[in-house]
Amino acid sequence: MGTMNGKTVIITGAGRAVLSDGTSCGSIGYGIATAFAKEGANIVITGRNVKKLEDAKEELERLYGVKVLPVQADVSAGSDNKAVVQNVVDETIKAFGRIDALINNAQASASGVTLADHSTEQFDLAVYSGLYAAFYYMQACYPHLKETRGSVINFASGAGLFGNYGQCAYAAAKEGIRGLSRVAATEWGPDGINVNVICPIAWTAQLENFQKAYPDAFKANVKMPPMGHYGDPETEIGRVCVQLTHPDFKYLTGETLTLEGGMGLRP
Repeated sequence: MGTMNGKTVIITGAGRAVLSDGTSCGSIGYGIATAFAKEGANIVITGRNVKKLEDAKEELERLYGVKVLPVQADVSAGSDNKAVVQNVVDETIKAFGRIDALINNAQASASGVTLADHSTEQFDLAVYSGLYAAFYYMQACYPHLKETRGSVINFASGAGLFGNYGQCAYAAAKEGIRGLSRVAATEWGPDGINVNVICPIAWTAQLENFQKAYPDAFKANVKMPPMGHYGDPETEIGRVCVQLTHPDFKYLTGETLTLEGGMGLRP
């Protein structure tokens, strides 16, 4: 029996993705979903690509015997984003009756484009898919998380912490998410809701593509962690998410944590 049996987790940006080897987990969102599936949680996954969501559902249900609800959702400029997010929450409650954890992982950006060359559309892409999405999902899930004394995990980045070249919109979105999370931790701590931030560096298909498309920006920004390997989306990033949402992990209520390099927790 898993530690999360009967619990329900919403994970944004969790469609199935693999590395160029064709088998290894290729995204943080799918790694997180896999980690929770191994613990028996009911999983709601969102994303823009319906096929990736359906592929994730098929594999996770087949391998781990859990229930997975895929819901297509895209928070973007010009859309009725509150309605998009509310539909995800409504479908979750309809299917599982509760929400125990919200993991705001989804993020799109035009990395490799300098600040001087960044367009408004590129800036909107990062801010809407990341910061606005976290805001809307947190608002919509709050009443349900209050009932379950649940958890929120948001994802920030070293791009904001260190000012990475060619990542102005991405860095701005991620720093906004960090500030939003700190406020939520302060306001929601009395409700028994954990709010934590993870700043990972994991080897993903997106990072593979970034290396190929922008080799100079990759070399300038992506540094090998001191332990000599990049974080694994499932066994390191995903397992930390499971730990942070576990019911026995309540001594961190109202705090924010940073997971740097996918290697460990630092309060």
